[in-house]
Amino acid sequence: MRQLKCVKGSGNLDLPGTENWYLPDIAIIPEELARGAKSLSVDEAILVVEVTSESNAADDRVKKRRRYGQFGVPLYLLVDRMDRTWTLFSDPVHDGYATEVGPHPFGEPVSLPQPFGIELDTSGI
Repeated sequence: MRQLKCVKGSGNLDLPGTENWYLPDIAIIPEELARGAKSLSVDEAILVVEVTSESNAADDRVKKRRRYGQFGVPLYLLVDRMDRTWTLFSDPVHDGYATEVGPHPFGEPVSLPQPFGIELDTSGI
């Protein structure tokens, strides 16, 4: 499998052209963009993962799905702890995503397309 050369870290992702920002549970951003950057933009992410909680589930399911798609994030993985499901969104469009795989129950693997080309085991969730 090809190494993606990503960097670990945490912080806010700006939503360009707005005064808003998100702090996703996981954001995968290419190393060449992330290394040494003082700030990062959501449109630089190649995958964003949000894990719902009782306080933010509606935002993760609706608002963030729409915004990540609008800003062109290629893949959005929603891990819904309340419903015990995962859904993978791809093919960003103006109002969200054109393609939705799921919801699938925890225990079914998530197949992440290229550039990842891996399967995530969800049986331990």
